[in-house]
Amino acid sequence: MTSILILGAGMVARPLVQYLLAQDKFKVLVASRTLSKAEALIGNHPSGKAQRLDVTDTKALIRLISSSDLVISLLPYVHHMKVADYCIQYRKPMVTTSYVSKEMAGLDERARDAGIIILNEIGLDPGIDHMSAMKLIHDVQNRRGKVVSFRSYCGALPAPEAATNPFKYKFSWSPRGVVLAAKNSARYLKDGEEGRVSGEHLFDDCSIVALEGLGDFESYPNRDSLGYIEKYGISTAHTMFRGTLRYPGWCETWKSLGQLGFLDESEQELRGISYSGLLGILLEKITDSGPVPAEDLRRKTAQYLQIKERSPVIQRFDWLGLYSNESIPLDRGSPLDVLAGRLLEKLKYDEGERDMVALHHEVTAEYEGGEKQRLTSTLIDYGEPGGDTAVARTVALPAAVATKLIVQGKIDLKGVHIPVHPSIYEPVLAELQELGIVCCEKTMRLRE
Repeated sequence: MTSILILGAGMVARPLVQYLLAQDKFKVLVASRTLSKAEALIGNHPSGKAQRLDVTDTKALIRLISSSDLVISLLPYVHHMKVADYCIQYRKPMVTTSYVSKEMAGLDERARDAGIIILNEIGLDPGIDHMSAMKLIHDVQNRRGKVVSFRSYCGALPAPEAATNPFKYKFSWSPRGVVLAAKNSARYLKDGEEGRVSGEHLFDDCSIVALEGLGDFESYPNRDSLGYIEKYGISTAHTMFRGTLRYPGWCETWKSLGQLGFLDESEQELRGISYSGLLGILLEKITDSGPVPAEDLRRKTAQYLQIKERSPVIQRFDWLGLYSNESIPLDRGSPLDVLAGRLLEKLKYDEGERDMVALHHEVTAEYEGGEKQRLTSTLIDYGEPGGDTAVARTVALPAAVATKLIVQGKIDLKGVHIPVHPSIYEPVLAELQELGIVCCEKTMRLRE
């Protein structure tokens, strides 16, 4: 029996655990700080086992890694290097869904010398985005074409029928992560010109993307796109853009939250302060105009943001409760903490509602003789009411499939990798399609 160690039992772990337990000759050990979470994932399956683990307990961690055949780390990314170091030391392949850090990339030679693969970014974004992109890109290059433009968009959203609140958003992952991402700076390439956007102005760079059958979405830049020119092997591209998808209204609302100071991470005393009281404090600070009476908050907010008092943005703030006299349930924290907590409370999925994952690539290619084509790849996946979310499925199943293929020797690369090589993405995408996660491709000839 092959022994698979899964470190962590978070929101996306269930589909991965269930997939691996369904395989013949696999023993699955889920180790988590919270034993009950690991036990819930294993259930009564005879090939599964749950164990409590404090990842700071080095002896316990080494014991688990050294006695396993492959390690999957679903821990917070700050722990990956420690796990990877022990995997190299004990020659155990490792799989994660997290971005490759510079430190992780620096382990490549050691991993090769140990004869193991450390496969990262094998989830959704990053993960399926890489694999479906490389399939398009290699198709173009194999036909002696060159990629001149690459655009990619991804969003984890409520299904249209579940987008029932004014934000048209609900949380299927960490709310603090969503809020912190609103502060990211970004870089991209457009028509040969580099675009740079500071975190402060991230939502000023907003465009509309139409998805067939779903309508229009807003897109804004997702971190640094320029590094993907080399990763994807498309030095011929004069446009390289990776964006985040949201329903319309998102960018204006989050720009306004940032302008008001709700993305500030500076801690302050909050005991006895209401949501409207905090908003008043923030307005007083940024306008330097003295205390703002509660009855003037909406007018003063609209005036500062230069929008109408009855605008959708003000209505969203009102729905969120930022003008309420309800006390903030924190004695001390930052405005960002307050915002994340309130969003988590208000932006929840109701029982039976579905989430949705939307991933869309647009590639423009040129061929010998001057022919131009636009190639697209689109994945729309929905959660299962009462079952796994689309986010959990699309993050966990690529890692699960890749794990099986590594154990079977069908992925035999060594070193630190992301899934841009055909020996990884071809079999993984093929099995994901059998599991109902399908990237639909289309090609259109462009006029001269």
